[in-house]
Amino acid sequence: MVKHLWLTAHTDILESLRAKWFLAYTLVFGGLVALLFVFGLTESRVMGFTGLSRLMVTYIQLAMAILPLFVLVTTVRSVAGDREAGIYEYLLSLPIGLSPWFWGKLAGRFSIVFLPVFLAMSGAVLWGAFKGAEVPWTLFLYYTGLLMALAWCFLGIGMLLSTLTRSADVAQASAFVVWLALLLFLDLILLGVMIREHLPAESIVAIALANPLQVFRTAAMLLLDPQLVILGPSAYVILDAFGETGYIAYALVYPILLGSLCAFAGYLIFKRSDLP
Repeated sequence: MVKHLWLTAHTDILESLRAKWFLAYTLVFGGLVALLFVFGLTESRVMGFTGLSRLMVTYIQLAMAILPLFVLVTTVRSVAGDREAGIYEYLLSLPIGLSPWFWGKLAGRFSIVFLPVFLAMSGAVLWGAFKGAEVPWTLFLYYTGLLMALAWCFLGIGMLLSTLTRSADVAQASAFVVWLALLLFLDLILLGVMIREHLPAESIVAIALANPLQVFRTAAMLLLDPQLVILGPSAYVILDAFGETGYIAYALVYPILLGSLCAFAGYLIFKRSDLP
């Protein structure tokens, strides 16, 4: 089973490497790092963050806007695209079970969406170290974990959407709807709901922290602003409930659990559905 899982993952990786979206995806994140160097962010100082720290803070904010959409749009075609192309009969004729095929595609796609993001940030760190800049290893490891959790979370959501839809076009439309819904229900709209419905602040914060984008955004702010002044009064609720260390752990664990649950739900639907 492990061998079949690896073979499926390897096949998905090779297929993705030949796809045009992967070239664009890699160029986007590589280009972001290059632009940040060109505009001299490694030489600037903002709220005490200098050099590579400032570059990584900016990079992580840009990744939050780009990574989820790329992951969703490219992943939702995994199962729906194969179903629409009518190649399930061929897949089912191979000596590979449904479980290693599904989880192999998930593992292969995770590698292909996470590595360009990680390598772009790693390249920036290595280049900065070569130029004599101080490397903030704690920040680097923390942001690597956040990016890994974010990629896995939206990968799981994408696989679930891919098993629920019957065509690639519907799957991509569903991906955009989910991404827009998560994007819209950030601080501004939640604040409006709280004011209009007179809901307790704790309830609004709980709803906000169920949104993986909001969790990632707040976690990225935490090292830049340990008191979360940018969030206003809601920062007191978050810090009182979690504490700084507790929220960092929550921001790493919750998206991984959410992505795993979505992926497992997608696998159950995939296994019980009418595959052909």
